[in-house]
Amino acid sequence: MKKIKGLSLFANVGVAEAMFESIGVEIVLANELIEKRAQFYSDVYPKAKMICGDITDDAVRTQIVELAVELGVNFIIATPPCQGMSVAGNRDPDDPRNQLIYYAIDVIKRVNPSFVMLENVPKQLTTKITVDGRKIRIPDYIKRELQEAYAFNDNTLAKARDFGVPQLRERNIFLLVKKELGFKWEFPEKQDEVTLEMAIGHLPSLDPLLREGMSLTLEKFPDFEKKKAEGLSVSKWHHPPTHPWRHVEWMMHTPTGKSAIYNEVYYPQKADGSEIKAHHNHYRRMNWDKPSRTITMFNGFISTLATVHPGRPYEENGQLLYSDPRALSVYELLIVMSIPTDWPIPDWADDSFLRSVIGEGIPSKMARDILYQLVISYDGI
Repeated sequence: MKKIKGLSLFANVGVAEAMFESIGVEIVLANELIEKRAQFYSDVYPKAKMICGDITDDAVRTQIVELAVELGVNFIIATPPCQGMSVAGNRDPDDPRNQLIYYAIDVIKRVNPSFVMLENVPKQLTTKITVDGRKIRIPDYIKRELQEAYAFNDNTLAKARDFGVPQLRERNIFLLVKKELGFKWEFPEKQDEVTLEMAIGHLPSLDPLLREGMSLTLEKFPDFEKKKAEGLSVSKWHHPPTHPWRHVEWMMHTPTGKSAIYNEVYYPQKADGSEIKAHHNHYRRMNWDKPSRTITMFNGFISTLATVHPGRPYEENGQLLYSDPRALSVYELLIVMSIPTDWPIPDWADDSFLRSVIGEGIPSKMARDILYQLVISYDGI
């Protein structure tokens, strides 16, 4: 088997890389700006060298390039931050993070690897950046700089649901192969869809921990401790998220797949009782018979984009209610992101940190399956 040795730029904590070892791909070098994320990466992938620093700094970028060449890197995966382009972000065309692709391209041209995987949100296709004082669309810039040396994949839009990942996440992914190698790197065939029922429907139900304290939690959810223990018997990461009671109450009255904004009585309200104006995907439960909505950095909040567990209907005092009025647990997020549930998460990592970095990652199985297409093509030449 021909060895693929990789460099991960904008590495985050290595969500994309979580299954690479299973297909014989070795990430030997990574770069991450944020020290806490870099430490997590090093704890999970101790064999990889980590350069923690700002890729826009010429000295740091040169250090990355020189070490990549020394280590024999022939594959680069780059996933620049997308908040400036994301539907879940503010979509600011002048967000400086949109410019980070410039520095990734510089590293690619200097390292000159055989293979490149550039991943971002679909909005990248129409987002413009400023290069040499002129505006240019990101795809046009990438191709202008690299298409002489590299063959690009024909279809660049990929949905996580097509890779057997229980999530609707869509990404734009450029797959590049040196032209002299004589083949193109394309996505694999679509796989069967995995619904939330199939992925997490077997897990124990959890009641939320109310922000107002344990006394109110036990008053509203007498089985809280029992359910918590059942969850922890599965994984230490399947434990109750914390939410304010008013959010929880709205969601107890919200059916599977629906948003609380459509409730006649228990709809989102301000402290003065006035209605909260929200997007139809806010305060929304997900569907059992579909994959999860896209997991974002803010996946621990009920009020944001479709984060709430689908729940099960039950009756209490003649009232129809729905269980699990909460965001997905960290364990459920691992499954929905197709991250191995035995991923060696460092003991020091807490829920808030994990939720943020998981929400920024590429689903692990999606990344692995795309890369495996390269492995078998490369072995075949």
